[in-house]
Amino acid sequence: MKRIYLFAVIIVSLFILSFPDITLAASSIPIPGVDVKLGTSNNPADVSVTLQIIVLLTLLSIAPSILLLMTCFTRIVIVLSFVRTALSTQQAPPTQVLIGLALFLTFFVMSPTFSAVNSQALQPYLKKQITQEQAVDRAVVPFKQFMAKQTREKDLNLFLDYIKAPKPKTVNDIPLTALVPAYAISEMKTALQMGFFIFIPFLVIDMVVSSVLMGMGMMMLPPVMVSLPFKILLFVLVDGWYLVVKSLLLSFG
Repeated sequence: MKRIYLFAVIIVSLFILSFPDITLAASSIPIPGVDVKLGTSNNPADVSVTLQIIVLLTLLSIAPSILLLMTCFTRIVIVLSFVRTALSTQQAPPTQVLIGLALFLTFFVMSPTFSAVNSQALQPYLKKQITQEQAVDRAVVPFKQFMAKQTREKDLNLFLDYIKAPKPKTVNDIPLTALVPAYAISEMKTALQMGFFIFIPFLVIDMVVSSVLMGMGMMMLPPVMVSLPFKILLFVLVDGWYLVVKSLLLSFG
């Protein structure tokens, strides 16, 4: 094996040396370089732009987490995970499929919010009608309206009381530092409630199958192995995915 590898290396080397034009052409291609300079500047605008770039790169690194907590993704992915667990199918559907379905459902539910952000903040900013700070302030408003609609007042008051903030008069007055975690725990509570109702029919099937096996004296046969086909059959007959997705969409209405 080593002889074959050495022979291949020799052949490739001879092939490259037999065509010097290739190496010359490759050496004549300019290689781009990056020059980063650290020093003083007489223009304050240069320092401001540099700090803005650093802040922007920092926000981009945590943007996915922030975006997921400010959308309906949390509720959807938890409910879909409950469906898979209740069916006892382990890795079917695969996690990638559930995450992909949750993302597309998130885009579908959040499309009015994204459209509002695009029309009120992004497009005016691209047309240079507003500044960057004004664009950020306008972009936050649709997200606040969506999150406030799905957030329980009890959860919101928990964080407002902790930071000793005055009671907001409008949705726009709610600080994001209190609204985002309040919205997150409200979404998880709602998802767990929906998951509980999803579990009930499958739990009944497990209990019935377990009782039948116990009555027949089949102690060594796992009840899950017998109840799994009945769970899948029930889920298919009632068109389970349609009902789950419909319930998710109606819960955001």
